[in-house]
Amino acid sequence: MRPIGIFTVISIALLLSILTMSSKSYGHDKPPVLEGPYVGQKPPGSTPKSFAPSGLSTERRDHSGFFTPDMKEFYFTRRNNKDRKWSLIVFKSENNQWRESLVGPRVGRPILTPDGKTMHLGKHYKQRTEAGWSELKSLGPIFKDLRIMRLMSSSNGTYYFDDANESIPIRYSRLIDGKHEKPKAVNIDFGDWNAHPFIAPDESYLIWDEQGENGYGGADLFISFRQKDNSWGAAINLGDTINTSDNENGATVTPDGKYLFFNRFISNENAGMQWVDAQIIETLRPKSLPKNKLSHASKKD
Repeated sequence: MRPIGIFTVISIALLLSILTMSSKSYGHDKPPVLEGPYVGQKPPGSTPKSFAPSGLSTERRDHSGFFTPDMKEFYFTRRNNKDRKWSLIVFKSENNQWRESLVGPRVGRPILTPDGKTMHLGKHYKQRTEAGWSELKSLGPIFKDLRIMRLMSSSNGTYYFDDANESIPIRYSRLIDGKHEKPKAVNIDFGDWNAHPFIAPDESYLIWDEQGENGYGGADLFISFRQKDNSWGAAINLGDTINTSDNENGATVTPDGKYLFFNRFISNENAGMQWVDAQIIETLRPKSLPKNKLSHASKKD
């Protein structure tokens, strides 16, 4: 048997070292175990930060996130930038660990009713079932021909929704005797391309995004508070802590009222979900208004 030379020994040692390092590197590339509240993400303070349980990627867009009322499911939309197809994704908390799965193709801009029993999908919706979600249903003839992107409802069933049109304001439709009335414009001085309304469950405030002269560039987030006389207050820009020269849109507030979520479009091919302490809402609320109001089924705009 020919003896093993010193160079052969060194070569074998180097190979084993490389294989060991590769194995460790592969282990670090595995997705982390997500445990705890908010999909295992560390909550932000008064400065927005990325909410990215799947990691950040330029190959897709993850945005429009929202939690179920029990905070055990987190839904968001995803677009693959290669084939430009949209999907609806969910993280579910099971045994204190969050697991990601595909719900199906995205329809409209998904958002839940305050009780979590209905998922609005533009002018369509699905209802919660024991197996998950029902088949796609239509809101009916009143909404059939509207170009709705996001429609959501307050606790008393009033719809607030947008229209993919530059000059149309946010509209609402009250639930009267079990049927929704003909939509009316919310009486606020809106800008252009008003979209993606978020209505507080008690209708005490409305958040939306718009483009106009009163912004920081692109789309900005605005808020209006319900006044004591039931009218809507002036549109208030959420400020330069939230809005930038990029596009901010698609705001939601977590069911526990603690965090504001929104999308920030950094470029045409990359966007990320942001979240920030919802105290920003209270700093903008007029001091003459209480922090929380009861549901107001009889209110009129």
